Amino acid sequence: MKLVVLYPQPKDVQKFNSDYNEHILFLNKKLNIPADMTAYEVTDFVSGPFGEPAYYKMWVMPFDSQEALNAALSTPEFQAVAADVNRISNGGAPTLMIGA
Repeated sequence: MKLVVLYPQPKDVQKFNSDYNEHILFLNKKLNIPADMTAYEVTDFVSGPFGEPAYYKMWVMPFDSQEALNAALSTPEFQAVAADVNRISNGGAPTLMIGA
């Protein structure tokens, strides 16, 4: 299972990038992710032959099962991270999805 966050194009790219970098440090601290471990993947979208992408960045964190994902999402630590996700997204609400 994967938790996916899609950030829309920001109104202020420089502020988003600054806030996002602080958010990642906050996330790693809240979820106790060691500095040398990559527990998630990040994709930065770029313009291409189809024009400007609807999304600026995608963050994906894998989980072993739906139960593990649900358990993580219910913790106070993950709730704090989720609130921060919304705070930094200055181009509108992020899209959150769960996939297999």
